[in-house]
Amino acid sequence: MRLTGRRESSNVDDRRGVRISGKAGAGMGIGGMILVAIISLLMGANPMDMLQQMGDMTNVTTTAPRELSAEDEEMGRFAKQILAGTEDVWAELFKKAGRTYENPQMVLFTDQVQSGCGSASSQVGPFYCSADQSVYLDLSFFSQMRSQLGADGDFAYAYVIAHEVGHHVQYLLGILSKTHAQMSRMSQTEANKLSVRLELQADFFAGIWAHYDNKMFNSVEDGDLEEAMNCASKIGDDYLQKKARGYVQPETFNHGTSAQRMQWFKLGYETGDVSQAEKLISIGG
Repeated sequence: MRLTGRRESSNVDDRRGVRISGKAGAGMGIGGMILVAIISLLMGANPMDMLQQMGDMTNVTTTAPRELSAEDEEMGRFAKQILAGTEDVWAELFKKAGRTYENPQMVLFTDQVQSGCGSASSQVGPFYCSADQSVYLDLSFFSQMRSQLGADGDFAYAYVIAHEVGHHVQYLLGILSKTHAQMSRMSQTEANKLSVRLELQADFFAGIWAHYDNKMFNSVEDGDLEEAMNCASKIGDDYLQKKARGYVQPETFNHGTSAQRMQWFKLGYETGDVSQAEKLISIGG
């Protein structure tokens, strides 16, 4: 991606280097944390369900902040620039629709964090919390994507951030609350089907962002779309279930197959037509 000279968002709470210890994630080695992160966020479980299952941390303690490395600082700038791009794109699109876009906050953290949705560790992966309208991200997740899935590249990482911001767009449009209310009245199998539609719409919104970010800033370089497509193919429910278990259970899918995730991101990127999102879930008032 071409990001030289791009502004950095000021809507970032950088808590990196401050380590919190407590109940969440206790007793799990790094291998298990990576596996749960991949399966929970990018394949199987709703991160909010994971938070509830993990519960609040007890006996919480913090240690003195560690100094960030040059790589840490570079990744932090990257995340802030991508967030700024989503702010610019969605502010313009909301304005055209006669709405006002309210920027989300991004919280960068190390290992564990306290969110408006509860306590979470890095094993949950990046997630959006509607209670405080914030995207939570431990940037080490990107190195795990690279080493565990072979999903690498700045545009792939940007796609992950834009997907979480896509959930914020759903929140502002009233889609999240309506869909979650519907899901609470359904069987798990039927709720999973609706969850898939919700996640694919967030993928579509990520593609919409990429389309207009490139239009505004000429940000997309040769190979970037391939990075995003590779990432989408590696985070499909079918791919990850087969990788983790050796077989797939379609009735448990709640993020969509590799083909679906690639299809909807690419549709948003190629068309820039926000109205196409209604094919998944109707955009509410």
